[in-house]
Amino acid sequence: MSAELPLAGIRVIDLTQVMLGPCATQMLGDFGADVIKIERPGFGDLSRTSIESDGHGDNPVFLSLNRNKRSIALDLRSPEGQGVVHDLVRTADVIVNNFRPGVMDRLNLGYETLAEINPRIIFGFGSGFGATGPYMHKGGQDVLAQAMSGVMARKADPNHPLAVYATAMCDYSAGMHLVQGILVALLGREKTGRGQRVEVSLYDSMIAMQMQEAVTQMMRDVELNWAAMPLSGVFETTDGALVLVGAFKRNPLQDICNALGIDDISGQYPTLEVQRVHRDFLQQTFRDNFANNTTEYWLQRLEAQDLLCAPVKSLAEALGDPQTLHNDMVVETPYNGGTARLVGSPVHLSDAPLDIRHAPPRLGEHSKQILAELGYDAERIETLHGAGVIA
Repeated sequence: MSAELPLAGIRVIDLTQVMLGPCATQMLGDFGADVIKIERPGFGDLSRTSIESDGHGDNPVFLSLNRNKRSIALDLRSPEGQGVVHDLVRTADVIVNNFRPGVMDRLNLGYETLAEINPRIIFGFGSGFGATGPYMHKGGQDVLAQAMSGVMARKADPNHPLAVYATAMCDYSAGMHLVQGILVALLGREKTGRGQRVEVSLYDSMIAMQMQEAVTQMMRDVELNWAAMPLSGVFETTDGALVLVGAFKRNPLQDICNALGIDDISGQYPTLEVQRVHRDFLQQTFRDNFANNTTEYWLQRLEAQDLLCAPVKSLAEALGDPQTLHNDMVVETPYNGGTARLVGSPVHLSDAPLDIRHAPPRLGEHSKQILAELGYDAERIETLHGAGVIA
């Protein structure tokens, strides 16, 4: 373990799977925490099999979320398996799960039980809608949170059909809120000596992400929709597309007209309110003109007017972009006899650069090692293995 890393010496027991929890515990691991990932024998984290295998081991979804962790395959339904978790908790600072509410209690692993074993334990919990309330037992999933929080209903163009956002933004947002909560609880423990529960949900994270829109709705009963601003949008060109944000300037419409090489119509549409009324006309004017030349041509003209603009890139293009590489957002680690290419950390600390101490683990790769660290002798470990408690 690297002594320079800020979370070195912190042990995290990770009972999470899929994305919300694993992206949180991975970030804790990236900054030095000893993350022990507990998985189901024979199956493991659902993300190990969430996409079809190409015959080369664990799939990239699992690899993307589980570096800097060690894996123990443990049957949590058995009293012996629960006892192992209790022993781990005695040595731990944080335990994290994203089971449905009530599951941890049924497994004899609820907060009250674990806090009696270790009063300093921080109990992190991520759910779909919350630990209590009318939706507490409803299955939580990213797309459901998009739909029920109001995010999905807001569109740039009311004529467009409703659609699912194409990446798991609810899972990632809630995961990062979980990291924040755990770190705050660790700081609080320095003052009180006690651990506490830390709860986040996909639903709450999406409500919070819309704080500007939500407060505008509640205070003025008006929908604030940044994607539907009259001078902003995504426009196709002869060889791709670009995005334009016509804002943060004294007269952005005039500057857009100058960039497009058309007559200045800003005098006819002088205010944002008037521009909103005539948004369809303005957007069609932009579309018609941008369609006549290349993305690069228009970017140069827009930037000459100091307008905010950018090309629309594919993920593959973004991953190969010089800025991505400069920011160390693509990293490599030895894995399964080859190399795994992973996404780097978006948090850059000057004194603690990302250190991949553990490649994403094979299922149960560290089971015996972890039990030996707890003081289990070889005979006891083999007994647990033979009984299927560990794998």
